[in-house]
Amino acid sequence: MPPDGGAKAQPFEYAILRVVPRVERGEGVNVGVVVFCRTRGYLKARIEVGPRQRKALAALAGELDLDAVQSHLDEIARIVAGDPDGGPIARLDAPERFRWVASPASTMLQPSEVHGGVTESPEESLADLFDRLVR
Repeated sequence: MPPDGGAKAQPFEYAILRVVPRVERGEGVNVGVVVFCRTRGYLKARIEVGPRQRKALAALAGELDLDAVQSHLDEIARIVAGDPDGGPIARLDAPERFRWVASPASTMLQPSEVHGGVTESPEESLADLFDRLVR
C-alpha cells in the first residue's frame, strides 16, 4: 500500500453492453458495463434497462420484445457472476468469462471494444462508468 494508506492503482478493463435492435442499422443503446480487474480478482457487471433505455429502444424498434432482451441480459449477468445457473460458460475462470462476454458479436446484444484504465477501486470505477455511460 502507498504511504498514505490508500490502495495502489491497478489496471482494469471494461466493455459497454449495448442492445442493437436492428443489427443492419448499427444503432444501439447502452444498457450495461462489465469491469474486469485481474490483479484484484474482480469481475462484475451492472446492467439496467430503465425508462431512458426503454424510450430509446422504442424509438429504434417499437416492436422489440423487451422481456426477451431482459432475459438475455440476465443470462449475461449470471455468466459474469459465475452463477452455476449461467451454464458452462459461467463455470469458466473470471478472465475467460470476461473475454466471452466482451467478444465481438453481430447479434442484438453487443459489447463495445474492450477499454482499459487504472483504478484503486474496481467497484467505484464500475459505478462511475455505469453512471456516465448507461444512466
